[in-house]
Amino acid sequence: MSMSWWWAGAIGAARKRRDDDPTAASDSEQAFQSVALVVGSTGIVGTSLVDILPLPDTPGGPWKVYALSRRPLPPWSPPSSSAVTRIHADLTDANATAEALAPLTDITHVFYVAVSWRATEAQTREANAAMLRNVLSAVVPATCPKLVHVSLQTGTMHYFGDLGSKTTRVHDPPYTEDMSRLELDVPIFYYDQEDILHDAVTRSRGGGAAVGWTVHRPNLIFGFSPRSGANVVCSLCVYAVICAKDGAKLRWPGSRGAWEGLNNGSDADLIAEQHIWAAVEPMARNQAFNCSNGDLYTWKKLWPLLAGRFGLEWAGYEGEENRFKLAEAMDGKEAVWAEIVRENGLVETKVGEVASWWLVDFVADQYGLDWEILDCMNKSKEHGFLGFRNTVKSFNMWIDRLKALKIVP
Repeated sequence: MSMSWWWAGAIGAARKRRDDDPTAASDSEQAFQSVALVVGSTGIVGTSLVDILPLPDTPGGPWKVYALSRRPLPPWSPPSSSAVTRIHADLTDANATAEALAPLTDITHVFYVAVSWRATEAQTREANAAMLRNVLSAVVPATCPKLVHVSLQTGTMHYFGDLGSKTTRVHDPPYTEDMSRLELDVPIFYYDQEDILHDAVTRSRGGGAAVGWTVHRPNLIFGFSPRSGANVVCSLCVYAVICAKDGAKLRWPGSRGAWEGLNNGSDADLIAEQHIWAAVEPMARNQAFNCSNGDLYTWKKLWPLLAGRFGLEWAGYEGEENRFKLAEAMDGKEAVWAEIVRENGLVETKVGEVASWWLVDFVADQYGLDWEILDCMNKSKEHGFLGFRNTVKSFNMWIDRLKALKIVP
């Protein structure tokens, strides 16, 4: 596998996307070597997978891509490569999922990056287990005779569990993939998903020798998707733009621990690259991997950068008595955002489409934990994945992307 592929992403000349690259070969003229089903294609990592897979230097390619999602992309989304076919289905509906996937008999690789958050952990667990089970039931049997690999995305919550659940022990960071599952009163859905994956692959074709699997566990994801509630960078940019409109400082809403604590970030393109590497690299077969940028950051360092990109004064941690919920502070800002969109000629969005205030509050409270959420990337490197990102550059790059797409001014 070419070292230049890792390097192109790592240096942040960053990977060119198809809509930015007029010299890309016509997909209609290519003979596809691999056929991907990207489940959750409008999510934050699904968007990166759909962007990167069709590129001419992507390992395992040329790739044909089936992009599966519950809803279509909004009309203001960038155009997809002609190698991408959009498919829509409610994955919690077994019949609808089977009907949507039945014609796709040429799939060679499944990238499962879908997630559905519900009101309770029990409901979230039930929905996500059903979604994965329905997809695998439709593709792992003889329906897709060319299938060779399924990759599943979970996250670092694997190591500390649902925040509302009681546990007899919590792993100390940094987290490594050989750590055992936690004993929880309500097991997190990541554990269910791994069991469903292993069971489906093992039962396929009498023993599972033909179909491999990998599990990918990113930390907080820096990226952008028009259809994801996990858009932390976009949410922060929208907050900054509203502060600028209101003539207010960019204030840190959260705890001292989240402000000063060390963190791992996970660039969405990097996660997509790890998924693709694992799908075509024999050394990665049947393994779980953490996926983070390979460096550390603090919000204390990123906050001034965010303020500077929008010409704002800023305030950091100001004491427990001055903490606030961003969801409450931004309540009723729909008309302000509409005016910002109109004045700056931005694409037509509603504030609820581009900002997830609950997510910022979650991050600014360090997930309600009193320890740092740090993982280790040694296993990934030992198995041959050399991708990395500079988190500061990643943060700036996604802000650049949002500005280029005219999501924010």
